[in-house]
Amino acid sequence: MTRDNPKRLLEVRLFTGAIPSGQPSTLVVDKSRSPPIPFIHAYTTHTPRTVEIMAKSEQTRRTANARGARKGLRRSKTIALKRLTEEERKATEALLDQLEHLRPKHRDDCRMADRPCPYVSCKYHLFLDVNPHTGSIKLNFPDLEVWELSETCALDVADRGGITLEEVGELLNLTRERIRQVEATGLEKLRVGYDDEPDSDM
Repeated sequence: MTRDNPKRLLEVRLFTGAIPSGQPSTLVVDKSRSPPIPFIHAYTTHTPRTVEIMAKSEQTRRTANARGARKGLRRSKTIALKRLTEEERKATEALLDQLEHLRPKHRDDCRMADRPCPYVSCKYHLFLDVNPHTGSIKLNFPDLEVWELSETCALDVADRGGITLEEVGELLNLTRERIRQVEATGLEKLRVGYDDEPDSDM
């Protein structure tokens, strides 16, 4: 089965808890539409072990989602890069020019400024992150407004000293394990950069 099938139809097997093991239901769905079912697989032979693994994976995902809901965690939301029209770009630039003089230029300018910080485009702001490769925007707390965040500036947090991985996760709406991975990646980049520096004695 390939994606260039002209009929755009795919015979699939549906595995749910309502269907006894070894008796998968077979149906045909339009591939161009999103399937509203939890398990969609290409029509291939699945061993009982494969079906068991898929069922456990689904149960693990549901358990993780339920645990996150109990803790008040919300999934972040990513907004794809959008190209502005010429008219939109000119209107945006005109608006930014009017507000640019209000924007802090240095840390000393914003250290004692009002909080929550309204300048979400600052790279130290905790409201959103921008992917440098794709330009997509990730809203860390899509169901909250900027003024509803308990912290908006990473520099403010850093000025108060070290915090735990769990506390960092709460500020960025990420799990402890994801924060640990990000920390390890950052430390590795620092190590590589330090090793690449020329010897000061030379």
